[in-house]
Amino acid sequence: MSVTKIYLIRHGESEGNSKQLFLGHTDLDITERGHLQAECTAKYLENVHADVIYSSDLIRAYSTALHTARVKNMEVIKTAKLREIYAGLWENLSYAEIQEKYPEDREVWRNNIGVSRPTGGESFIEVRDRINVALKEIAEENEGKSVFCFTHAAVIRSVSAYYMGYSPEEMQKLPWADNASVTELEYENGKFTLVCYGYDEHLRAGGLNYIP
Repeated sequence: MSVTKIYLIRHGESEGNSKQLFLGHTDLDITERGHLQAECTAKYLENVHADVIYSSDLIRAYSTALHTARVKNMEVIKTAKLREIYAGLWENLSYAEIQEKYPEDREVWRNNIGVSRPTGGESFIEVRDRINVALKEIAEENEGKSVFCFTHAAVIRSVSAYYMGYSPEEMQKLPWADNASVTELEYENGKFTLVCYGYDEHLRAGGLNYIP
């Protein structure tokens, strides 16, 4: 089996990021700063080979993907399989509101992400398992190719920690990947290997490499 390269690109700063909201499946677009980040990432990816571009069907990921698609003169395939964690009762709430209404679940999220679950939502492990299946399907459908997947923070962190061999209790060790950062995976013989996590050097010159 040939090696398949998968690049996981986090969306640019969203309206939820800028307002400190927990979006989950809430569908808000990226900000002006998010577009600047997406443009920087598109310029970086211009020199990285791609055979196909996938995106979460949420607008913040798709808007980010379009910047790269224009540079590459390629189409974007939207799929719900790459969606962010479903946040249940936390959807579109501010972090302050979540802390006030659901303090126990919020503390687990802050301090032990791998075993956490937004109240009434999808657990971090459920996200990891869902995305692992989706990425395997994408990799096997595109064997030997180079694939861009525009997606979300919990998606990238959960599977990256898993591919590093972390148990759920160890996942807290891995930080969040920046907006518009690039994580690289290789898939061969049914197994993913993490090559690079949260690369953001292309964002640093413009001071765009922060995590809201």
